[in-house]
Amino acid sequence: MFEPFARDIARRLMDRKIQSLLEIACGTGIVTRRLRDTVPLRIPIIATDLNADMFEFAKRKFKDGENVRWQQADACALPFPNGAFDAVVCQFGLMFVPEKAVALSESHRVLSRSGILLFNVWDSFDANPFAEIAHATIRSFFKSDPPKFYDIPFSLYDAKLVRELLQGAGFEQIESFVESKPCRATSAKEFATGLIRGNPVAAEATERGVDPEDLIVAVADRLAKRFGEAPFDSTMRAIVWHAIKS
Repeated sequence: MFEPFARDIARRLMDRKIQSLLEIACGTGIVTRRLRDTVPLRIPIIATDLNADMFEFAKRKFKDGENVRWQQADACALPFPNGAFDAVVCQFGLMFVPEKAVALSESHRVLSRSGILLFNVWDSFDANPFAEIAHATIRSFFKSDPPKFYDIPFSLYDAKLVRELLQGAGFEQIESFVESKPCRATSAKEFATGLIRGNPVAAEATERGVDPEDLIVAVADRLAKRFGEAPFDSTMRAIVWHAIKS
């Protein structure tokens, strides 16, 4: 799910003259790896995440000497001086930040003049049918108060809202781009497994007496009916934003 958009993010930095790069919410290092493959090795990458345990997965994608520094950091309180970076990158992370305006203001603060903020967010459920299927199927297993995880990553598709947040943080030259990518897996069940076990849904279901494997089977069945069992072949859509600090 994340790899095609990671390549897109990295591609958008290829022709920019930058000397320093910060990644926010790096997770398991999918974007970090693509950035390192694209940006010259002399340019240091500082990859941050609120959850330091993520670094143990991310580090496996790198060899010694690749000029990547891992640092725990809160997007709303970045531990870096003003104007420290020429580019700030974040893939599918802003949706999870409770104080989005604060996080964008922090990105603006740590950027140098003419620095670029580059991030993406998922488009709506309507534009991402795989997510709508997972969300609806999970809800059907709970009589009340179903897990709300999928409400979060697919909640920031309102372009007017995002633009206002960026303007409020002080950014100018704000642009957005809709990107559709293929969404493929060897089987619907493999993909459904990621949709359930790749986030807090599985743990919450277990705590409430629902077997995550039952969720996987049900989601896989609905996905297969819509997109095919093996291989699984769908589409996904995100919105890419870039904004400049004047």
